[in-house]
Amino acid sequence: MDDHTRDDSVAPPAGNPTGWHPDREQWEHATLRRATVHGVRLFNSGEFHESHDCFEDEWYNYGSGRQESKFLHGMVQVAAGAYKHFDFEDSEARSASGSRTQSGDDDGMRSLFRTALQYLRGVPNDFYGVDLLDVRTTLTNALNDPTELHGWRIVLDGERPEARDADFAYAESLEH
Repeated sequence: MDDHTRDDSVAPPAGNPTGWHPDREQWEHATLRRATVHGVRLFNSGEFHESHDCFEDEWYNYGSGRQESKFLHGMVQVAAGAYKHFDFEDSEARSASGSRTQSGDDDGMRSLFRTALQYLRGVPNDFYGVDLLDVRTTLTNALNDPTELHGWRIVLDGERPEARDADFAYAESLEH
């Protein structure tokens, strides 16, 4: 365990995902788990920018090439791609000019999702409680049909949790 990623206050998971050490009853990188919980909940509530910030802030703790870095970088791309898709959709609904096209912004989403899939390749399917098989499947499907994202929520510990006040407070604490 790296001391800079230790946090004994982070709760244990449901199940036994990669990153959890049941023999020691602790996370290998508890701050990664903390960022993941907050990031997933915020993502599932449509707060893609805040979700991105949770993953990005923790990503800086890990060197290039490590699974933790690949996972976090991939999740940064997932949140950014969803933000592009949904933010554009909201802007299009408000815009009377029609100056932007759906395919232009979804092309940006596709680019981010392709990058995310590259980073997430080889990361275990149940990494820190996130169902990465579901994430990779959804991203792959969204490359062909962006509406696959509509109603999709990331699975964490077998559930699809929504944001709580603590998640927003965590994201706010990251602002510099």
